[in-house]
Amino acid sequence: MTTVALDITSTGWVTTFQDLGRRDTEQRGVPTGGAADQHSAAVANLLVGNPRGATLIENLGGELALVPDADVLLAVTGAPAEVTVGGGPVDGWTPLVVPAGEEIRVRADMSRGTRTYLAVNGMLTAPTLLGSAAPDARMGFGQLLAPGARVLVETEFRGFGRRVFEPPLFRLAVPVPRFEEDPWVVDVVASHSIHTIPGIRELIEDSVYVVTPRSNHVGLRLAGPVMHPDSDAEIVSHGVPIGALQIPHADELIVLGRYRSLTAGYPIVGVASRAALPLLGQAGPGRELRFRWTGRETSLRRFARREAQVHALGHAAAEAFGALGFTAPLSHAI
Repeated sequence: MTTVALDITSTGWVTTFQDLGRRDTEQRGVPTGGAADQHSAAVANLLVGNPRGATLIENLGGELALVPDADVLLAVTGAPAEVTVGGGPVDGWTPLVVPAGEEIRVRADMSRGTRTYLAVNGMLTAPTLLGSAAPDARMGFGQLLAPGARVLVETEFRGFGRRVFEPPLFRLAVPVPRFEEDPWVVDVVASHSIHTIPGIRELIEDSVYVVTPRSNHVGLRLAGPVMHPDSDAEIVSHGVPIGALQIPHADELIVLGRYRSLTAGYPIVGVASRAALPLLGQAGPGRELRFRWTGRETSLRRFARREAQVHALGHAAAEAFGALGFTAPLSHAI
């Protein structure tokens, strides 16, 4: 193993260490957390031969830039972005060799998404909380990266003897999300509480909602028409899934994220499909959303199809690295 230093020369609005979140911690009151766009984070790691849940860097807005002190294998995924190495354009969603001393810069197109992910082959040296590098500001675990920071990575990468502007290392069937024009369409499955608000299903389906600046990892706060229950009967707080559509007392709709906790007594009228969660993780202020009701089985099939694509990518990447004689931590990559 070799220790490589990544010198951070520029960061976005919020740049942090990240992974896919914590396991079995919610029973202790600690949210799972993790990357807002889990699909992009997992694919970035697979593209460099890492386990899909390995620690990587999540960048929100602005421009992320870093310089390695040795050749590294990395990949950039997430929102559509302008990516350059040594000032020259390169592709995202593909493995890249960045030579020692060359700067890689990543600037997301904020009109099409908010977060980018940068994975480096090997293991980033990052603090952990309850087994995860995912930040949790409420626990005092910020994980913020700033210009001037030095990130260390333990890697077995020895280089492929390639120049950065040569054709891609290999062509893989990478499941790249589609970032359509406004409004983004989000599939949602109705919950049992939808019957407590007559007409809410039709209202949500026929309306456009706009992400407000008050949104965060706890949930997206959406401006748009809502209705409230006719009765003021108390709703017992209970655990809720990621993507739950919650109607608080205010006239807004909240889509709960990876740092949600309990219902706080508000009705849950639906749950965004698991296949739609990565798209919601890319939604920033001003983004227009529409909701489309779907059945539970249809939702599960769509998610299963996407997971099959990710699984196939893991196998293809493992075979490609193997053909190049490259030893990488692929045994747990898929």
